[in-house]
Amino acid sequence: MRELLLGLRLLLGSGRGNRVRFLLMTAGSAIGVCCLAVVLAIPGILAAQDARKAAREPDCSNGRGACLSTSGEGRALLRVDPYGSEALTRIFVAEGNTPIDPPPGLDRLPGPGEVYVSPRLHTLSALDRDLARLLPGKEEGLISAQGLAHPDELYAYIGGSRDELRDGGHLSAFGGKSARYPTVEPSTLDILRFTLAGVVLLPLAVFLSVCARLSAASRMRRLAALRLLGLSRKGTQRVNAAETVAAAVLGSVLGLGAYWVVNQLVSRTGLPGFKWYPADGSLSGYPLPVCLVGCPALAWFVGRIGARKAAADPLAVRRSAMEEPPRLWGLLPLVPGLTIVIGYCVAGATGNVPTDTALSSILMPLAVVLVGTGLVLSLPLLSRFLARNVARTTGSLPLRLAMRRNEVEPGGAVRVATGLVLLVFAASLTQGVLIELDQVSKNNAPVQLYTMSLRAVPQEDEQAMTEVPGVLGHAVLTRSWTDPESDVFRPSTEVVVATCGQLRKMASSVENCVDGHPARLIVPDRAGAEIGETGSRFPLHLQNSAGELETVVVRMPRRIIQYQDDSLTQLAGSGAVLIPPSSLPVGYRPQDDATLALMSRSDPETVVSVLAGIADVDPTIEVDTNGVDAAALEQITVIKTLLAVGMVLGLVIGVAAYLVAATDRAVERRPQVTALALLGAKPRTLRAVQVAQVVLPLALGLVLAVTTGKLAESSYLVTGGGAIFWDGAGIPLLLACALGVVVIATLGSLPLVGRRIDPELIRRD
Repeated sequence: MRELLLGLRLLLGSGRGNRVRFLLMTAGSAIGVCCLAVVLAIPGILAAQDARKAAREPDCSNGRGACLSTSGEGRALLRVDPYGSEALTRIFVAEGNTPIDPPPGLDRLPGPGEVYVSPRLHTLSALDRDLARLLPGKEEGLISAQGLAHPDELYAYIGGSRDELRDGGHLSAFGGKSARYPTVEPSTLDILRFTLAGVVLLPLAVFLSVCARLSAASRMRRLAALRLLGLSRKGTQRVNAAETVAAAVLGSVLGLGAYWVVNQLVSRTGLPGFKWYPADGSLSGYPLPVCLVGCPALAWFVGRIGARKAAADPLAVRRSAMEEPPRLWGLLPLVPGLTIVIGYCVAGATGNVPTDTALSSILMPLAVVLVGTGLVLSLPLLSRFLARNVARTTGSLPLRLAMRRNEVEPGGAVRVATGLVLLVFAASLTQGVLIELDQVSKNNAPVQLYTMSLRAVPQEDEQAMTEVPGVLGHAVLTRSWTDPESDVFRPSTEVVVATCGQLRKMASSVENCVDGHPARLIVPDRAGAEIGETGSRFPLHLQNSAGELETVVVRMPRRIIQYQDDSLTQLAGSGAVLIPPSSLPVGYRPQDDATLALMSRSDPETVVSVLAGIADVDPTIEVDTNGVDAAALEQITVIKTLLAVGMVLGLVIGVAAYLVAATDRAVERRPQVTALALLGAKPRTLRAVQVAQVVLPLALGLVLAVTTGKLAESSYLVTGGGAIFWDGAGIPLLLACALGVVVIATLGSLPLVGRRIDPELIRRD
């Protein structure tokens, strides 16, 4: 306790320079804790949103999944449709004879012809007529915040009768254990945590360590004087730790206050694709003690380690003895990390993609942490090696002076470069995550395909569906019937029921099509399904509006049509059979797993207009927008936004670490700069020395960061299960970022050599 009090007394009574250092340490800790709080608050925000989603889940609805419950007199239908890159969720409900408690956010369930909408949906539907057509009924009120995942959610409850919702699930209550469509899927949330750990938490640990070691040289000389006056080794370490911990504690409190302000402001303005209620972002549970205890604990650890040399050999510190060269153990984390990363890259290059995802989910984060830590620990060793070899061979006086200083003190320049090096490494890793996310749930084709079960479309509605404005063409898709009890396996045949005119409206290429004649559809450069020989027979089950069944036997045609459309997934596979509608009995339609397919342009406005037109015919029908998963698109938008937040935080941390370390190093080096100036060195020479001392180790670290970052990115893509392993297109951007970092470091080093020469700076007491 005595040493701790002594440390606090030295903190307050050792001059203005020490108090300025304390304020810098406090400010740095506050920035770091605020960034840490942002990262730790993200899982809590997502969990709060998912909890509200789970609380409003109907206990059974047959939308987007099977409904097994038979209890409950009410009915519920879930419909999720794309609205741009967002998901529009509609819950059709009908009460039975037994009253049902309304979901959170509503005072009562809507009756037939009534609609309750979220506030943003209310605003948009007033401006977008097509969106309003998806909400049949009169708007009776708004859903309150308790029933919404976030303020910008597009959500609606639509009342109907039991007859209208006869295909719905049995509804008896709202509320479930989990959300059917979580804000972020658990597997994707693991990717987010993994990326944020590399982008934010690793640079943050380095930044906080830099803040805890400000004015390290002058502090070590002061601690060495205390040790020579009789203070014990542990006491000397405690004195140093008391100073750093006091700054860290104050900085933690200020950082939490800054986070509260940031949460209140940003939650109200929102981020692109991601918004939350301020209460969701409040820190509770483990994040609060981590912020209040973690930063001071790290400062205590760094303070004790930093004072170890002054406590062990105070005379060497007071006499400014040469530092010991860095040990080879700094390469220890880098070697196993690169071994794992290179192993995955080799596996991807040789076609032996790993299938054990459980093992990869452990090894990949471990490899990233090891490589990131290895970058930090190996830079002093590599910087000293570079400095020694350059100093031996160069004929330039400024470069030789700079390299000799880096050889004697390799850790000084590295502390300046570390934050920026980790930023480039994290940028490459984040690029790999974005590449993987871009491979899913997005339709980049010029046309959009819509499919719906033909059973759900009455014959009188089928014609209206095909005449919806914006629909380019339509067809009926089905498969031939096969006897499951037959001893002889016969594969079913894919069948397209359409005229040549309908086919040409949906396809970009149709050759050799003659109306009234069946034909095989062959898609160029695409393997066909196994089909029978020409002249073989296959049966089709048909049904009319009265429920009467009939079987038609179709012969495998000889004619071949070259077919190609522009949809994300081909309307018909190679080997499908085109049958003209005139070949079927009048009034009969295919029965077995038949679907009605519509096609339109894929721009968001047209997609919403077509969905609105379908809703005009039947608002409850389930439409599958092939190649577009509205819920997944919304998740990807959230993930990209959070990754952008992580990159911004990483940039803030990296730049702050550079500014703090560069300024501190310039102050620490004033005696050496003054000595060189008194010996006749020109200001231009001193600036060249300062720039070389920072830029060369930084350039070495950036080369290492770009190389290891690309290897880590490729290994991540190999283990991600996607189609892309190597991203050559991202290399120019990464190199441009690295060059920009070097330019910033160069410009930032120029003003750090003062113009005034003060001989008092080189006095020794």
